[in-house]
Amino acid sequence: MIVELSGLRKVYEGKLRVVAVDGIDLNVEAGELFGLLGPNGAGKTTTISICTTRALPTAGRVLIAGVDVVAHPAMARCSIGVVPQYNTLDRSCTIFENINFHCLYFGFSRGEARERTNELLQQFHLSERAGAYPAQLSGGLAQRVQIARAIAHRPKVLFLDEPSAGLDPQSRIAMWDAVRALRQEGITVVLTTHYMEEADELCDRVAIIDHGRILVQDTPAALKASVGGQKLYELDLVDRERIPGIIAKFSGLRGIVTVEEIPKGVRILADGVDGLLSEVVAVANAYGLRDLSITETSLETVFIRLTGRDLRE
Repeated sequence: MIVELSGLRKVYEGKLRVVAVDGIDLNVEAGELFGLLGPNGAGKTTTISICTTRALPTAGRVLIAGVDVVAHPAMARCSIGVVPQYNTLDRSCTIFENINFHCLYFGFSRGEARERTNELLQQFHLSERAGAYPAQLSGGLAQRVQIARAIAHRPKVLFLDEPSAGLDPQSRIAMWDAVRALRQEGITVVLTTHYMEEADELCDRVAIIDHGRILVQDTPAALKASVGGQKLYELDLVDRERIPGIIAKFSGLRGIVTVEEIPKGVRILADGVDGLLSEVVAVANAYGLRDLSITETSLETVFIRLTGRDLRE
């Protein structure tokens, strides 16, 4: 295993005691693209901060390539690349200098640093912007520079904290392509995200985390299959006082897996049974159907089944 977390715990003491990470056990294999998926405040960033030596754990242990990050932080950092949640490029340096100085910091000779910088600029399609400053770049380009800089010293593991936050859809797709390409260099990637489609698209395995604990972990396909349904119906109803009655009626329909109350009405998880939609609408109309949304089963569906609330909350 390239990344090993055992009994990881982080508690912030003060007037309001906060348990940010509450006993996480996690292993990531070399070459894997692993995702920590969960809502804001779930403990994802704190976990990454401990793994990358930016925060100390209250308890537990983290090994990166066999090195204890608390006992030997400097040695561990040689195997770690980090792209934090916010832009940390040096605004007074050009794109070339941001990457070049990173190489020099990690012990490259001037010639090696220049060669590696030019190699990365070409790899990430940034050569034409080598002389530009961070303030002159779009969010997507700046994120590519941050990834290029993070892998400049050839780390074994790259940690990406909310890598597509604030990016437009086109920049997000370009970033996904850049992350996938890292596999060719043998880099293990651990990313945090609250975007379900990002975890589904990129990750070999996903751990869903909430309130500092891992609820479940597996491949995206296996997690989606575990909920037992293919469609998610959300019904906005006028007559909410009669919701217990409508839940009973829906529960009796063929193909319905679960029915639960939500603030606007009810949420139904169902199999892809022919004719079910018309039956759902017919029943709901008797209770004042205002709106109906239908989505395919996603990683958010898994989270809803585990916690009863949306990832967006």
